[in-house]
Amino acid sequence: MKPKVFVTKPIPEQVEAYLNTHCELDKWEGPEEIPRQQLLDRIADVEGLLTTGGSIDQELLAHAPRLRVVSNISVGYNNFDLQAMRKRGVWGTNTPHVLTETVADLAFALILATARRVAELDKLVKEGRWTDSTDEMLFGTDVHGKTLGIIGMGRIGAAIAKRARYGFDMTVSYYNRHPRPDLEEQWGVTYLPLNNLLQTSDFVLTMIPLTDDTIHFIGKEQFAQMKPTAIFINVSRGKIVDEFALIEALKKKQIWGAGLDVFEEEPVSPVNPLLQMPNVVTLPHIGSATKQTRLAMAMLAAKNLVAALQGNEPPDLVPELRMARKRE
Repeated sequence: MKPKVFVTKPIPEQVEAYLNTHCELDKWEGPEEIPRQQLLDRIADVEGLLTTGGSIDQELLAHAPRLRVVSNISVGYNNFDLQAMRKRGVWGTNTPHVLTETVADLAFALILATARRVAELDKLVKEGRWTDSTDEMLFGTDVHGKTLGIIGMGRIGAAIAKRARYGFDMTVSYYNRHPRPDLEEQWGVTYLPLNNLLQTSDFVLTMIPLTDDTIHFIGKEQFAQMKPTAIFINVSRGKIVDEFALIEALKKKQIWGAGLDVFEEEPVSPVNPLLQMPNVVTLPHIGSATKQTRLAMAMLAAKNLVAALQGNEPPDLVPELRMARKRE
């Protein structure tokens, strides 16, 4: 008998066909996110769960006594209660690697759009307020030749550094939990302590995961150290930034502008002051949102799911669970 799996959102036809080959498939068909209670009601007999979010906690695990694996269609997995999953012996997987280049593209789109005021000036033209292109009120700031400071030099950080160094002739510094001499040699980047990076960078870009240790990693103290001409870019997770401190830094002109793909609360509230600031470019968490990448992510998640259900360690078992498995 095929193991039963539940999919919490519509997935590409190719991925559904793959899952149907190996599993008995049940899925949520609604355009909106599945209500929590409906999810709990439908997983009593499932062995695998394919999802893009939603808390995988003790309550959910109690409603799914046969569950063996939860596969996130996401590089992030802060929705996993890892302690509860370890205790129950439930594997959790994510989808790294396949979205690296796409997110790096989006990061650079935000850098360019914020520096050259693309969204603001697009609105100006469409509203018929364009009178003179030589007006200094329309001027932005250069990207090429500037200094980019990357906080978090993982796969995506390295892909951004490559674009900065060889596409825009930028000086790239980085802060990471551990120095990366391999990337320093490969891409010509320089490790700096966080304070030094903040003080010397024209663009400060965050690319760190959300953990208990990184909530509000960037706040009032960090913004105060940035140049008044600095541009802050966040394409990782909204909660690593103290949003109130960011708003205050922008209001006080401690920094020049910001480009944001993520927010503390998502979807972002329409009354959030960031949405009223012309020097802030705001996007709806679309870092990996291309058809090609989302297909690749969904297929990788499905393959992780099937591998686990076949009794094999999935390729993308999240690191904490992989380490716990090795200690057992």
